[in-house]
Amino acid sequence: MTNESDGTTSAGVDWDAQAAAFDDEPDHGLRDPKVRHAWAGRLRDWLPGRACDVLDLGCGTGSLSLLAAEQGHRVTGVDSSPAMVDLARAKLAGRDAVFLVGDATEPPVGEERFDAVLVRHVLWALPDPGRALRHWRELLRPGGRLVLVEGVWGTVSPVGIPADRLTALLAPLAGQVRVDRLSGDALLWGKEVEDERYAVVAVVG
Repeated sequence: MTNESDGTTSAGVDWDAQAAAFDDEPDHGLRDPKVRHAWAGRLRDWLPGRACDVLDLGCGTGSLSLLAAEQGHRVTGVDSSPAMVDLARAKLAGRDAVFLVGDATEPPVGEERFDAVLVRHVLWALPDPGRALRHWRELLRPGGRLVLVEGVWGTVSPVGIPADRLTALLAPLAGQVRVDRLSGDALLWGKEVEDERYAVVAVVG
C-alpha cells in the first residue's frame, strides 16, 4: 500500500486522498462476509498458531490487522499515510493493536522484534525490494516468519513482482520458503482474476 514518508508510493499515489474510499475494494475492506472469511482462513494458515507479535507493514486501513487481532495476535501496524492510520486505529479500537505513521521500509519500531512480519502489496512498488527484505528479516525473532502477499497485476502493461523473483530474493534469508498461489481463489478478491497473485511464507532461523 503506502511506503514512502510523504504518504505516496513510488507510483505517486496520494494515499491520504484515497483513504476514504480504500475499503470499497472487496479485498481491501473485507466487508463481504465471504471475502472476509477467505482472508481469515488464509491468515490463520500463514501466521503462527499461537498468539504472537505481528508487524503489519503498509497496513492501510487495518483490515488484515483486524483479522490478526481477532485471531489473538498482538498487532503493530505501520503506514505512511496518516489518514490510513487514523482509519486503522478506529477499526481496531479497544483491541491489542498499535498503529504508527512511518515508512514500511524503515518502520519506526526501535529495538522491538516480532514473530511475524506481514506485508501485502507493498514490496512490488519498492525501488530495492531486496534491501527491504533484509531489513524486515532483522525485525524478526528467531524462528519468525515473513508473510508476503504479492502479485503481477494487469495483462497489457503488467506491474508487480513475480513469485520466482521474490523467492530468489528470499533464498539467502530464510530456511523455509513456501509459495501459495492465490489467483484461483476468487473469494479472496471478490471476483475471478487471471493475473498472478500469491503469498510467500518464509521462516527464518
